[in-house]
Amino acid sequence: MSQSIFHQTVLCQTQTVAEHQSKVSSLEVSANKGKKNLFLTPTNFRGSRLCVRKRKLTMGRHHHRHVDAVPRAVLTTNLASELSGKFNLDGNIELQIAVSSSEPGAARQVDFKVSYNSESLLLHWGVVRDQPGKWVLPSRHPDGTKNYKSRALRTPFVKSDSGSFLKIEIDDPAAQAIEFLILDEAKNKWFKNNGENFHIKLPVKSKLSQEVSVPEDLVQIQAYLRWERKGKQMYTPEQEKEEYEAARNELLEEVARGTSVQDLHARLTKKTKAAEVKEPSVSETKTIPDELVQIQAFIRWEKAGKPNYSREQQLMEFEEARKELLEELEKGASLDAIRKKIVKGEIQTKVAKQLKTKKYFRAERIQRKKRDLMQLINRNVAQNIVEQVIDAPKALTVIEHYANAREEYESGPVLNKTIYKLGDNYLLVLVTKDAGKIKVHLATDSKKPFTLHWALSRTSEEWLVPPETALPPGSVTMNEAAETPFKAGSSSHPSYEVQSLDIEVDDDTFKGIPFVILSDGEWIKNNGSNFYIEFGGKKQKQKDFGNGKGTAKFLLNKIAEMESEAQKSFMHRFNIASDLIDEAKNAGQLGLAGILVWMRFMATRQLIWNKNYNVKPREISKAQDRLTDLLQDVYANYPQYREIVRMILSTVGRGGEGDVGQRIRDEILVIQRNNDCKGGMMEEWHQKLHNNTSPDDVVICQALIDYINSDFDIGVYWKALNDNGITKERLLSYDRAIHSEPNFRRDQKEGLLRDLGNYMRTLKAVHSGADLESAISNCMGYKSEGQGFMVGVKINPVPGLPTGFPELLEFVMEHVEEKNVEPLLEGLLEARQELQPSLSKSQSRLKDLIFLDVALDSTVRTAVERSYEELNNAGPEKIMYFISLVLENLALSSDDNEDLIYCLKGWDVALSMCKIKDTHWALYAKSVLDRTRLALTNKAHLYQEILQPSAEYLGSLLGVDKWAVEIFTEEIIRAGSAASLSTLLNRLDPVLRKTAHLGSWQVISPVETVGYVEVVDELLTVQNKSYERPTILIANSVKGEEEIPDGTVAVLTPDMPDVLSHVSVRARNSKVCFATCFDPNILANLQEYKGKLLRLKPTSADVVYSEVKEGEFIDDKSTQLKDVGSVSPISLARKKFSGRYAVSSEEFTGEMVGAKSRNISYLKGKVASWIGIPTSVAIPFGVFEHVLSDKPNQAVAERVNNLKKKLTEGDFSVLKEIRETVLQLNAPSQLVEELKTKMKSSGMPWPGDEGEQRWEQAWIAIKKVWGSKWNERAYFSTRKVKLDHEYLSMAVLVQEVINADYAFVIHTTNPASGDSSEIYAEVVKGLGETLVGAYPGRALSFICKKRDLNSPQVLGYPSKPVGLFIRQSIIFRSDSNGEDLEGYAGAGLYDSVPMDEAEKVVLDYSSDKLILDGSFRQSILSSIARAGNEIEELYGTPQDIEGVIKDGKVYVVQTRPQM
Repeated sequence: MSQSIFHQTVLCQTQTVAEHQSKVSSLEVSANKGKKNLFLTPTNFRGSRLCVRKRKLTMGRHHHRHVDAVPRAVLTTNLASELSGKFNLDGNIELQIAVSSSEPGAARQVDFKVSYNSESLLLHWGVVRDQPGKWVLPSRHPDGTKNYKSRALRTPFVKSDSGSFLKIEIDDPAAQAIEFLILDEAKNKWFKNNGENFHIKLPVKSKLSQEVSVPEDLVQIQAYLRWERKGKQMYTPEQEKEEYEAARNELLEEVARGTSVQDLHARLTKKTKAAEVKEPSVSETKTIPDELVQIQAFIRWEKAGKPNYSREQQLMEFEEARKELLEELEKGASLDAIRKKIVKGEIQTKVAKQLKTKKYFRAERIQRKKRDLMQLINRNVAQNIVEQVIDAPKALTVIEHYANAREEYESGPVLNKTIYKLGDNYLLVLVTKDAGKIKVHLATDSKKPFTLHWALSRTSEEWLVPPETALPPGSVTMNEAAETPFKAGSSSHPSYEVQSLDIEVDDDTFKGIPFVILSDGEWIKNNGSNFYIEFGGKKQKQKDFGNGKGTAKFLLNKIAEMESEAQKSFMHRFNIASDLIDEAKNAGQLGLAGILVWMRFMATRQLIWNKNYNVKPREISKAQDRLTDLLQDVYANYPQYREIVRMILSTVGRGGEGDVGQRIRDEILVIQRNNDCKGGMMEEWHQKLHNNTSPDDVVICQALIDYINSDFDIGVYWKALNDNGITKERLLSYDRAIHSEPNFRRDQKEGLLRDLGNYMRTLKAVHSGADLESAISNCMGYKSEGQGFMVGVKINPVPGLPTGFPELLEFVMEHVEEKNVEPLLEGLLEARQELQPSLSKSQSRLKDLIFLDVALDSTVRTAVERSYEELNNAGPEKIMYFISLVLENLALSSDDNEDLIYCLKGWDVALSMCKIKDTHWALYAKSVLDRTRLALTNKAHLYQEILQPSAEYLGSLLGVDKWAVEIFTEEIIRAGSAASLSTLLNRLDPVLRKTAHLGSWQVISPVETVGYVEVVDELLTVQNKSYERPTILIANSVKGEEEIPDGTVAVLTPDMPDVLSHVSVRARNSKVCFATCFDPNILANLQEYKGKLLRLKPTSADVVYSEVKEGEFIDDKSTQLKDVGSVSPISLARKKFSGRYAVSSEEFTGEMVGAKSRNISYLKGKVASWIGIPTSVAIPFGVFEHVLSDKPNQAVAERVNNLKKKLTEGDFSVLKEIRETVLQLNAPSQLVEELKTKMKSSGMPWPGDEGEQRWEQAWIAIKKVWGSKWNERAYFSTRKVKLDHEYLSMAVLVQEVINADYAFVIHTTNPASGDSSEIYAEVVKGLGETLVGAYPGRALSFICKKRDLNSPQVLGYPSKPVGLFIRQSIIFRSDSNGEDLEGYAGAGLYDSVPMDEAEKVVLDYSSDKLILDGSFRQSILSSIARAGNEIEELYGTPQDIEGVIKDGKVYVVQTRPQM
């Protein structure tokens, strides 16, 4: 906008009234890059800005930003101002008119300029006084003027290089207007205004302007009435100013005709003339300077909190400010006194600054609404309906059989082997090296004649004529290439029906062969580009993606079968996709994933867009429209698939019925005609557009605009193309190739920029549904007038949008390119939030809203990426705020987003803590950061699981480039907010670690050691391996339940297992160094030592490492190797069945139960009453073996024995079968009765009282505990220490489950430091399985000095996203004789199973009292520490204790010696 909202300029300088030549939308978007201003209602206070409806023009030309207008002469209060306007006369002929008067009292001057060169161009004209239509011939006229039959004057134009000019001066004071026509006398061609005379009003004589004025309040009322009359339409800032002046001039005309100001006031304020006949008030005799009104309005706006006003409110505010100052005048204050009163401090500077920056008293950022984030949660989880895949071997094609045979035939090594899919056929390229020569063998199963058009190269871009020695027989050479025909049959393998050729190259300087194939006059390329085979590359064996496991294989096969049809044109592809949507939807998430993969391969130019088929743009847009309508329906009716449908839509343009696509075809012709560019590149592009328009056309159009704006720098044109993936080769590959470069004249610049800018919107309307400007335009509505044969387009606004939404979008577009992106991000997210309710409703225009939401989402990502430099020097508070904004954006785009929302709430708490300088803010923020990282990891894994198998399988079927397949999911992730969020987290992490004094390491088991570095992805994949030399494992993933492999002396990981997880405990017990590294740079450096010998020296908070040379460490190494291989076997005493199926806790003995049961029995009655001990009974040792030998279970026993034999032979796959077989056991009636009796007599509920089904659930849980003797982790652990697995017995401890609020594990000696004066504990919400099991994230951890048990010190806040909660139930705990043995810690190897499955609940720590309430936290943690200390004192040795908190009370469920 170019004028003050309070009309600072309007009130001192008049500007012409120009009505729009085209009837464009009330929300028109400039398509010119770099001019991204929207004609939208503002979102905040703009004083007296008005909206004006555009008028329909006779010629109906449509423009953006640059406005062609019908001149309308008006009265003006300043005769030095200029009236100007433009007309389109015929096609690309433009008439420009300027009416002015250099000074008051001077003759009025009319300047004409016509973009038309002719020696015989005449102005046929006269002036009009007070009788409309009657021409008066002025006595003053330019030289050469002739009187035509006393009816008109004819004045010749002056010809120049850029057109024809004419100046006329009119000094007749009674002349009110000039009327005219234009005549090319030589051609007898008349130029008229839609068949009528041109009529231009002339400025009122200076006397009137000097003597007459109209009060500003009346001008504003008149302008408001005009705005209401015209339908309250939105308009450009320039036109708003013109409308304001038009209102003033209307009133001046009335005054000139004799109407008094009082009459105007009475009429405009709807008061009678009589009521107004009174003594003039101060307000009628004095006026307030506009600069004071502006300042007063600004003061009012600031006092009101800088709100977002509607247009009506803006107008009222401006008037209220004026009234307040007028009231001061009426009370006797002078203007000077008022000025001194309100012009204080920086207020004038603020107002002036906003006027200068054209902000017009609007807030620098929008005011975000307070929202309940819980309302954003959606728990829509997509389902996969996977077909049964038969593991049959994949049938090889003829060319694959041939390739295998040929590979065996070649004597030299294979350097490169690639098979290309050419429609229904294949092309093999096999590169070998033999006797120093490179041999290239090409073969195809096509029956058509093939000719290889090829060259040699040193780079992939180069084409060099092959030397004579490299040319096969029958070759011919030409410019930079050779052509060689394929020959039928194969001398080496005559049985295969192929045609082939061989090339030999003995020059080592050549690195590869670029080529294309000519067949029946048709050029065959590699998805529109040249083929290129590299000589020195490794063997490029195409990956076999198996049988399509993890995909909707039937759908992908069908897509592959139809690809040859789909590549004919976008119309074919979109129609095929539409036909497949139902099938895809019925296949669930994997089916839609298949469509996404296919469409993205298309969008990234991995598939052919057009092949030997001409199609009209309107046919493409109609096919797009059909596909997007179907996807819209899936989005509306299947909320669990919304995320993937959004991604599909982002790869497909919006499309549209009829006129939207047809305009692509028509408008390029108008551009060519209007701008005299009917040949060369524009004609070639025109032919492409007519026959096969594509998203490339948006890039080409932008490249042309950039080229023109750069003063016709052709390098800019090519850069714009290349940056967006369009090369010369691609331009030449179109069916209608573009050979030429643009070459425009300078006089074409203005018209081409205008018309190409308009055309960009037409192209984006079809091809770029997710482009922000295009998406806004489609939602807000627009109209593009037709012209001649060019159809018009009218898009109505989407109904039912929230109040203030257009203003919000205007704010976004005004800030979209600003360097400071924070206000933009807030606006984008506020717009997305406002849009959410509309997106959940089904309506015919839903897809336009989805495209808008996708565009807003994408703009958040690009804005954040632009902010990285700004954030380099930012403090943690700002980075956290940006993280919260990007996380909010990701949550709004995600299905099943509950975890993301709770992370977002966590960041809100962290920001609040940071602002008040809470001493724990950095520690808490670190936990939220860790959880957010986990959420991103989970999202990446989900994408990898859902999308990558489909990308690999379909990519192999369609011959997509390997690199494009391999990075498919990675690129999908990069296209969203997740990648930006990850970058921001990486920036904040070291800041938080430094502030919270956390360092780069967490040392879980501090053992100094030396070993050879090995790098693995997951510890789980190598847990059963035995390393023959001392090994330091760097594992990217450690879940917490893994076994540490034999020979491992250290495990280093970026993962964050709990310090008290099973793997952590086993590492300490096995004296294995175990540490988490938080610094990716340190970890990357460690990985570079792969295969080398490294020394690790851990402290309590750091790990120092250094390389060791083999010779320097020979003695220690041999000692370690000896330690690795020498493990003394552990013996167990076989436990026998005692004859009892169940015992109470009072009856627990070493022969009956394990240490777990005996310890819990020992505690009962000995600990303080404030520590709860659950009632327990047990199923003793030997019961499992006895039940197995029971006659009804004979078949089960035989099956178990057979599987155990296989196990001893090394078939570890039977472990799962053994566990499943144990579940088939039947319960002896005596077991049921004894267990029932013991449980009831101990005061425990008997499951069978709730029905037979409940007992069955309990019995299954018991069998699962018995079967866990054969879980992989336990079996390999016992095997490693040579424990006789046959002697392992399993008792079952039965306890009532306490439905815990929190669970904890205590080590009464700090395991990290070995400090016996310090208790270490970890706490989680819900059941403790998330603490000791393989659940990602960290627990709340704390230490507490035994001498001061009331002062626990929090080391870290929780980041576990999930808690386990269970109904009132019974838990059956494993209690084997193989746990807590000297030299072997078997704790945690076997399973404890509740009879009811625990519910996984996504945790919200932002409302957790343990996190938010310091007093409560201190109380709970102190209670846990005191319980641990008391139990340690009871046993006299360090203890490993598990327990829970329920309603503030501590319960201990088991204890064992701390190992």
